[in-house]
Amino acid sequence: MKKTEKVTTHEETLNRLARIAGQVKGVRKMVEEKKYCIDIVTQIQAVRSALRSVEMQILKKHMHHCVNESFTSGSQKEADEKMDELLRVMKKQY
Repeated sequence: MKKTEKVTTHEETLNRLARIAGQVKGVRKMVEEKKYCIDIVTQIQAVRSALRSVEMQILKKHMHHCVNESFTSGSQKEADEKMDELLRVMKKQY
């Protein structure tokens, strides 16, 4: 990781998730108020983008801590398990 990059903390992640929850409530309100469909879809896309961003931050943190630790531990079994775990998660995205 570059020195200028920052790994997101749990507190920062929780704050981002709270904002996303607010966005979802906003989408619900738009539907309830029968807003223009394209405006609703645009907001849904923003929520999906925000969730993807949080997902990537959590994955990045996992890789820098848990996965890296498994490789430096010297245990090939542990390293293999972490790699398999990552591959399973990534496979679910496709």
